[in-house]
Amino acid sequence: MNLRHVLIATILVLPVFANAADKEITLVIKDHRFAPAEVKVPAGQKVKLIVDNQDATPEEFESHDLNREKVIPARSKGSVFIGPLKAGRYSFFGEFHEDTAKGVIIAE
Repeated sequence: MNLRHVLIATILVLPVFANAADKEITLVIKDHRFAPAEVKVPAGQKVKLIVDNQDATPEEFESHDLNREKVIPARSKGSVFIGPLKAGRYSFFGEFHEDTAKGVIIAE
């Protein structure tokens, strides 16, 4: 294979790796609330949610719609992978503070 063939192959393969990368979105927990409470993600794409718990108590990110749950200790971060999702709305909540920690992911 000559240099020209290697360059062409590289150019053709790079978009595949770029599309394979996960989109990252940060959700902050502060005062037992998620911010933002509404998150838009691209449909059909895997997404990494980084949950940043800034409270002094743990919280559990939970979603029956997404079939996910993860405890995030106080003043720490955790990752939750979702998708690829069909277009639609997917609710989530903080199990330890369900009255205030609520949100929705909108895949479009």
